[in-house]
Amino acid sequence: MGEHGGWQRTAAGAGLLSTDGSIAATIFAEMSALATETGAINLGQGFPDEDGPAEVLEAATESIRNGANQYPPGRGIADLRLAIAQHQERFYDLTVDPDTEVLVTAGATEGLAAAILALVEAGDEVLTFEPFYDAYGGLIALAGAEHRTVPLRWPDFQPDHDELRRAVTDNTRIILVNNPHNPTGAVFDRATLELIVELAHRHDAIVVTDEVYEHLVYGATHIPVASLPGAWERTLTLSSGGKTFNTTGWKIGWATGPAALVTAVTTVKQFLTYVNGAPFQPAMATGLRLPDSFFVGAAADLQAKRDILADGLRSAGFALSLPHGSYFIVADASALGVEDAADFCRRLPSLAGVVGIPITAFVHGDRHSEYRSLVRFAFCKKRAVLHEAATRLATLRA
Repeated sequence: MGEHGGWQRTAAGAGLLSTDGSIAATIFAEMSALATETGAINLGQGFPDEDGPAEVLEAATESIRNGANQYPPGRGIADLRLAIAQHQERFYDLTVDPDTEVLVTAGATEGLAAAILALVEAGDEVLTFEPFYDAYGGLIALAGAEHRTVPLRWPDFQPDHDELRRAVTDNTRIILVNNPHNPTGAVFDRATLELIVELAHRHDAIVVTDEVYEHLVYGATHIPVASLPGAWERTLTLSSGGKTFNTTGWKIGWATGPAALVTAVTTVKQFLTYVNGAPFQPAMATGLRLPDSFFVGAAADLQAKRDILADGLRSAGFALSLPHGSYFIVADASALGVEDAADFCRRLPSLAGVVGIPITAFVHGDRHSEYRSLVRFAFCKKRAVLHEAATRLATLRA
């Protein structure tokens, strides 16, 4: 989903069709197709090329063997909801009622869709930071809401507090916070998050947080908005296990928050997927209960992978914004003479045998000029793959 590629508005109010009436292809599909055609290393889309922990995979297999293959309960199986509540207390000192304040969703994206559709009315404003995960634009449009943004600028991608204050108004229904942030890898500091809570109270807005990279942070601390003073009663937290446990195809996510907000989201979810992932839910509960050493090790492994790709990009002549979270690193190609990152990304598979995504794919058209030379690369790949990508990218300087 997104707002790119010359889409038109449909009768439902969302720009999901191309001008000839077909389903609009995203830049991600285009770049993945190029990777297949050219044999390029695909550092465009953020999915790992290694399986998750053996005990989590085995738990899913055992669930299938033991007959967990039919509809699970609407809010998710009781043990997964308990594991989610235990996770929130273990890592963030948040006390969550697993029966009324937890909902299992088909990944965080379904949680986002259900939250926006449940909490927003036509004409309301939803505020996101820009660049933004491309699904946000499509989901906001589906709800008939107005999409407002606050820019995150190179090189640190932290919001200007005065711009944030001006952007939140009495028309703002949701402040959507993606932290750690995709596509920039930024991790917002406590002062920024406290300001968001302050503005939500001042303008009676709801904070919806997308925290799928919560355990993938490097040299920074992830602070859930819900853990801040005064935040819980108006914050809905969304996350998933796909990124943490290398199980992106399972689509097991969750929402936590006040019972009234979770119930509102549940009301919409029942008309989306209804339920999902029966045999994967017990496995996700197993993952959430892994020892601290797993979570520390997962972050350390990705940090090492980040550094491999960062070294390669620097050697190729890119300037970097070194990320403190997520799977992604943003590189500025202007020193290579690049003025149009989208065109550059279309040529990069032939030039160097590597695929990236232009940051302009994550912004509104009127902001393209601010991000025109920036490219996002994913480093959630095997180390050997990243070393090979670095070697290939080095040919750009030559």
